[in-house]
Amino acid sequence: MKRLFTLITFTIVAGLTQAQSIRSIKITELEKIIVESKTPLMVNFWATWCKPCIEEIPYFIEEAKKNEKDSMQLLLVSLDFKDLFPKEIESFAEKRKFTAPIVWLDETNADYFCPKIDPRWSGAIPATLFINNKTGYRNFIEAQLTHEELKKEIMAILRVN
Repeated sequence: MKRLFTLITFTIVAGLTQAQSIRSIKITELEKIIVESKTPLMVNFWATWCKPCIEEIPYFIEEAKKNEKDSMQLLLVSLDFKDLFPKEIESFAEKRKFTAPIVWLDETNADYFCPKIDPRWSGAIPATLFINNKTGYRNFIEAQLTHEELKKEIMAILRVN
């Protein structure tokens, strides 16, 4: 069963990367992806209207590609308004050449979904969850990251305990 879930998750993520077709997910599905991830994972929360988000995403994409050998995964989770899903988000991502998998979080109550990611999350974006279930590493950052800050965080998530 775990192998089947891993295969399905990998297929979805790989399919999203190539087709850049954005699908909606609920917080429970996102939680499952996070908990069952077998590889280091960066989950970046963003929106098309968030300038700091748009500024940092290219760094995330670049660093995820650089660290593919370490099985680093990146998932971009759009918190855009429902009327922008999926066409406007897809168009926005294509225009900016976002190659990482993107999903749209189909939730409207931040008081419900934010604490499921991290109890300290106020709902502000950009925000990123860094997690490595193999080492137990977990860090949540509710701020825009510079390229150097992101590199340091990636070194931490990949460090073997």
